[in-house]
Amino acid sequence: MKKIFFLTIFASLLISCKSTRVGSTLNVQVRFLDDYNIEDGLEIRDTEVGGLSGIDYHDGIFYMVSDHPSNPRIYVAEMEFSEEKIDTVAITDVILLDKQDENLKDQHLDLESILFEPENKNFLLSSEGNINSNKDPMLFKVSKRGNFISSFALPENLLAESVKEPRNNGTLEGLAASFDGKGVWAAMELPLVTDGPKPKLYPTKSPVRITYFDKKNQTATKQFPYRLERIAKIPWLYFAVNGVTDLLEYAPNKFLIIERGFAAGHGQKGNTVRIFDVDATLATNTLDINNLRVSFNNPAKKTLLYDFKWAKDFLSQEIIDNIEGITFGPTLPNGKQSLILISDNNFNSMGQQLNQVILMEYNLKD
Repeated sequence: MKKIFFLTIFASLLISCKSTRVGSTLNVQVRFLDDYNIEDGLEIRDTEVGGLSGIDYHDGIFYMVSDHPSNPRIYVAEMEFSEEKIDTVAITDVILLDKQDENLKDQHLDLESILFEPENKNFLLSSEGNINSNKDPMLFKVSKRGNFISSFALPENLLAESVKEPRNNGTLEGLAASFDGKGVWAAMELPLVTDGPKPKLYPTKSPVRITYFDKKNQTATKQFPYRLERIAKIPWLYFAVNGVTDLLEYAPNKFLIIERGFAAGHGQKGNTVRIFDVDATLATNTLDINNLRVSFNNPAKKTLLYDFKWAKDFLSQEIIDNIEGITFGPTLPNGKQSLILISDNNFNSMGQQLNQVILMEYNLKD
């Protein structure tokens, strides 16, 4: 019996490690197609293309934000596809934010996500701020020229000096347009200190808050908790993290959510990137709940859709990098919907990294 048991475990491990292009849940199926690396050191109008932490798409054009606080900017790009491949990624322009504006000059603009608003050609941006320096996160609008328009009112518990203690480099990260177009969802990367611990190697209750903002009133009206997975790799050096980096709402209260983990000591192979199919239909509205450690709350239901360790054999350098952005892209030549993901190379400040673009096929099941 013991022999059978161990053979069963061994077989299941082999199956779980098997490379596959396809990931599927009851609702959604995705298929990995290709990756493309934007050349290192590329400059557009005297700015280095890097730190690409968010991406959006509209009418043939991609918009990507760079998380460079001293020079916050938006890159404009076009991509060409051939069958199931990315032929080219052409960066065509850069939009510099006006940091001298009274509303921005004293802010720490660590831009993490972007949404293009086609009705007025404005951009909606999220910034993590800098909690250690008492600089608040921001959710704000700029024009197509990078001029400040307005900002959204954040819940008190997300502000830098809140007694709920948002974590530095763990605040507003991902943005998603609501399915009905009337609002926007903003995801925290890490839990508030009072809500729970950061993920560990062992399972923890580490809930992040995902907040809905009404676009008309620019205020938060609801929120749900989403529990992070544990750290997936042993950190051989003293650093590991796992958090939400971006999301899409593909149906009412149903999301694709990216969790990106990193464990130091693995060189270029320290990243773990997973896409989850998430249903928040029955999740508790936590907007008025101060402490998720002690108050009852029902988190969103999640199912693993795709783990990029499955794509190792298909990636050009067998590396999945620091994926931080996701968007629905153009229709593929085969008539299917595309998903485009982008990585933040941290301007190679932490070692050699990639400006990596991932192409996937997306199917919503009937």
